[in-house]
Amino acid sequence: MPSAKRHVSLQSKLSETFSIYSVEIDFLDVFEPKSIKSSYDYPWKEIMLNFALVGCGRIAQRHSELLGLNQIKGARLVVACDLIESKAKKIGEQFAIPYYTDMHQMMRCEKVDVVVVLTESGNHARNVVDLARYGKHIVVEKPMALTLDDADAMIQACDKSGVKLFVVKQNRFNVPVVKLREALETGRFGKLVLGTVRVRWCRPQDYYDQAPWRGTWAMDGGVLTNQASHHVDMLEWMMGDVESVFARSTTALAKIEAEDTAVVTLKFRNGALGVIEATTATRPKDLEGSISILGEGGTVEIAGFAVNKMKTWNFVEAISGDEDVMEKYSVNPPNVYGFGHQAYYEYVVDCISNNGPHLVDGLVGRRSLELINAVYESIETGKEVYLRFRPKHCKLGGHFESTKNH
Repeated sequence: MPSAKRHVSLQSKLSETFSIYSVEIDFLDVFEPKSIKSSYDYPWKEIMLNFALVGCGRIAQRHSELLGLNQIKGARLVVACDLIESKAKKIGEQFAIPYYTDMHQMMRCEKVDVVVVLTESGNHARNVVDLARYGKHIVVEKPMALTLDDADAMIQACDKSGVKLFVVKQNRFNVPVVKLREALETGRFGKLVLGTVRVRWCRPQDYYDQAPWRGTWAMDGGVLTNQASHHVDMLEWMMGDVESVFARSTTALAKIEAEDTAVVTLKFRNGALGVIEATTATRPKDLEGSISILGEGGTVEIAGFAVNKMKTWNFVEAISGDEDVMEKYSVNPPNVYGFGHQAYYEYVVDCISNNGPHLVDGLVGRRSLELINAVYESIETGKEVYLRFRPKHCKLGGHFESTKNH
């Protein structure tokens, strides 16, 4: 018998309706030359996709609230799974859905269309490769994997099974970030000069102590891989391909294997420079998660603690609407996760149900992972590292230990 149990929860629907995405901007024009509004107000097929969660840890609460409380049109949460029964049970009872401790049993017994993989980063590849055989689409949290070989295996497995692989990059869908991307796509910056991201967050020791895998090289990595991975992705997405990186790191306050603080300088192929500043050693609370882009035609800075507040919007040549940007494209999210997950899931549903554009697939996820691997390679060697490389000294995913044994 499946280890599934049901419990009717009296959990009330979240009061937050995420109405910010009714903003009338050409939301996907910044990705595709076709007009699709941010509110996703276009003809939908009458399809309801059944979502399953694999991994019921900290981030699962965010995903389960959106999928389990009818926040996403065309999607519903139907089952949850975790190796630790109490974690699966908590979500199962909260949303009155079956829960399992064996994902294979879950896939055999339940009707699932999309699996959301929220396990430890070091287990993403194994889980995705195993789940791909069931022919269901897969969403995987960031980072998609810890090693490039694992990322390649995930992409190959999903391609072989004919399923779509989505990597969670919700900050790309934040309202001010979309507006920034629009300015880039329309050429308002001209020649790019400098791009900077800052992650100044607070993660005390008890955060890392919640699970033995946190902060380890084999399963998690440090601030660059975990907390700052979205910001690293955004910087590369805005500024273009990276030519080389030079990085330094330290483990300042946390008692973990990996780093809790890092600084990185980047040189982009277009000649622009970049800076990544990331730490979980901010005290006593989160300070900021920001991005700034400087070009010959203007400057934009998005601040807040979740890349949520338009702080600067200045261009040499003003256009109609500039005067409203500061107010219209700032939001106040309840936590560092921000509001982007809702728009991200709406995109996933559109891609599957309506054959919409596939914006953040495995190749996109691999691109930012390669950059993070290069950063770690630089940290270990003390040298500038050029992209399009194979790691030799990067510890992420236990790679360094395996190479020493050969």
